[in-house]
Amino acid sequence: MPSLKEYFMLDRLGKFRDTLKQDNSQFMPRNRWVIYTEKKWLEYDGSQIPPEWHRWIHHICDKPPTIEKLSNPKWQLEHQENLSVELFHYFIPTSRQLQRLTSVTRSPLYNLFAETINGTTSIRAYGVVQTFFSHFCSKLDIQIGCRYFSLIANRWLSVRLELIGNLLILFCSVMAVFSRDWGTATAGLIGLAISKSLDITVILGFLVRNINDAEMSIVSVERILEYRDCPQEASWISSKGREPPSDWPSRGAVHFQKYSCRYRPELDLSLRGITAEIKPGEKVGIVGRTGAGKTSFALALFRIIEAAEGRILIDGVNIAKVGLQELRSRITIIPQDPVLFSGTLRFNLDPFNVYKDHELWTALEQVHLKQFVEAQPKKLFYEIAESGENISVGQRQLLCMARAILRRSPLIVLDEATASIDSQTDELIQRAIRTEFSRSTILTIAHRISTVMDYDRIMVLSAGKLVEFDTPEKLAAEKTSHFHALVKNSSNIEK
Repeated sequence: MPSLKEYFMLDRLGKFRDTLKQDNSQFMPRNRWVIYTEKKWLEYDGSQIPPEWHRWIHHICDKPPTIEKLSNPKWQLEHQENLSVELFHYFIPTSRQLQRLTSVTRSPLYNLFAETINGTTSIRAYGVVQTFFSHFCSKLDIQIGCRYFSLIANRWLSVRLELIGNLLILFCSVMAVFSRDWGTATAGLIGLAISKSLDITVILGFLVRNINDAEMSIVSVERILEYRDCPQEASWISSKGREPPSDWPSRGAVHFQKYSCRYRPELDLSLRGITAEIKPGEKVGIVGRTGAGKTSFALALFRIIEAAEGRILIDGVNIAKVGLQELRSRITIIPQDPVLFSGTLRFNLDPFNVYKDHELWTALEQVHLKQFVEAQPKKLFYEIAESGENISVGQRQLLCMARAILRRSPLIVLDEATASIDSQTDELIQRAIRTEFSRSTILTIAHRISTVMDYDRIMVLSAGKLVEFDTPEKLAAEKTSHFHALVKNSSNIEK
């Protein structure tokens, strides 16, 4: 029985693919290929290689090496190989860009199709069916055009590869005739060379397309690496030994100490050197013009943006040392755009099933939604559509208020919660704030100055800086203050 190397050295014509298809487990494990070259042995496990690279290696090591082994120095294939490489250099970059264009133009087409399906009723009601049809045809023409040029590029390559393959067959045939005079090849060897060269066109076509597919597949790897290298949030839970007290925060005191933050490292500071102390149970209104930093103030409390300088203390605990889950679960925010999920009303009020039904009814009664829910056949199991589309904006806001009442957090942030609702709902929210959160610290970010005029103090922001922080009466009385200008401007708008 010959050794493994002797088994392959019996014939130096190339890789014995047909022999490997047979039962040769006595020589090597299943699915393992051993390829002999003049320089070294290459051994790999076929099951561990992606399909594109698997086929690429297969075509590299199949017919072309066989033909070269059959050739003597007079039968060199250098010109054919160089010509193929030149074609690859032209085709692969072009094909790659065309495929990317095809993918880029496909996404808007799919988005428009999905939006049209979802808005069919509105499209027909407004009589713009033909407009959307023309818009869709326009995007479809662009996508088909990119796909068409991609197919043309493939045909361009196929024609030239066919030409190269035919030239190779002609070359082998001519050299076979002259080899009779040279006496360097037998009839069997010549027949094997010609039969192998017949497949060279197919091999070259598969080779270049597999290389192209492999390059396109690498894009997925690049995306994975991009997500892997994305900056991550801080730890979800506090490190051992730094956990906040179980009842934290118990009072709701907030202290900003020379706090600055930015959204990304390359951007300017959105808050600059904020120093302020908010007492437990205090109602503070945060006002300012657009871009003053009001929303950044709220995001900083939840560590959605991290501190560039300074720190924030809640009940004496530095929030930078607290895990994100512990921080965000113990303070409450009522956002400008209410967040509701597709599911029952009970699920939206109590997604983790912590509270009992009578507590939910009490919260609904306090926000004046009990009558509406009782009128529904399923009551607490009334189905809420995605984003709460089957209820009004005001009712969505009141549901968020009911969630806040259930949690009873000592610190509550209202991020412009009354900017997009009617005056009646606004009054209900303000009444709930005064009665149900009388012991909680309230930070309200508002455009309507009237909603914060009865608060304890007003914080005025401008260009990310804290410019004024005092009672509304005192600030409004100073004619040179920023708050006085905001009140005056608000009064003119309301008139």
